[in-house]
Amino acid sequence: MRMRKKPNLAPRMERCAAMLIPDPASMRGHWKDEMPEAREIRLEIGCGKGRFTVETAAAEPDVLFVAIERVADAMVIAMERANEQGIANVRFIDADAERLPAYFAPGEVSRIYLNFSDPWPSNRHAKRRLTHTDFLMRYRQILPEKGEIHMKTDNQDLFEWSLFQFPKAGFRLEQVTRDLHRDGVCGIMTDYEEKFHHQGMPICRCVAVREALPAEMAGWIDPLDKPRGGQPSGGED
Repeated sequence: MRMRKKPNLAPRMERCAAMLIPDPASMRGHWKDEMPEAREIRLEIGCGKGRFTVETAAAEPDVLFVAIERVADAMVIAMERANEQGIANVRFIDADAERLPAYFAPGEVSRIYLNFSDPWPSNRHAKRRLTHTDFLMRYRQILPEKGEIHMKTDNQDLFEWSLFQFPKAGFRLEQVTRDLHRDGVCGIMTDYEEKFHHQGMPICRCVAVREALPAEMAGWIDPLDKPRGGQPSGGED
């Protein structure tokens, strides 16, 4: 569903400018400069209106959270939430998840959150899913060994498909559940998650831990790095 255009978007964004990183590529390898005392850096891809981002950051003030959101009308709400609550350990970027290795150095991000990502149900759009192996291989580049991806979704088809993708890219699955809140609310919810929970829809969740890359993926080349009309320029891992 398309979000309504927010009134006075530009001045609202300007009021929260201290939280917005306009050039994330310039921060590669230097994110700790934003919060030198942070014990680790975590990344949320697609933060929406920011409920999960803000509440998680409030609960762990010694962690620097970086939230990606391409929809400015959603991101401004997330930024205002953080601003109103005085949350100092969140930064926001309007960036493409395909380009994460350009924004973060190897091992710079300890954990990635994928909360209710677009399922892209058509098979012809499978490569757009944030758990496609191409994306997972990019995540590998910014996560350390034993770094984690935390995924939550209400879309069971996407979840089952994703469970097969993680091992292909060298991620061990843990904490796999297809009904996270069966015995009561578990963890911090997103706005969508609370709505789905109240409607009786089960929430799927898993944790994927970065381990050794399978041999069959050793020659993986990011499609974005392939020169037009030429040969691939290099490998990963």
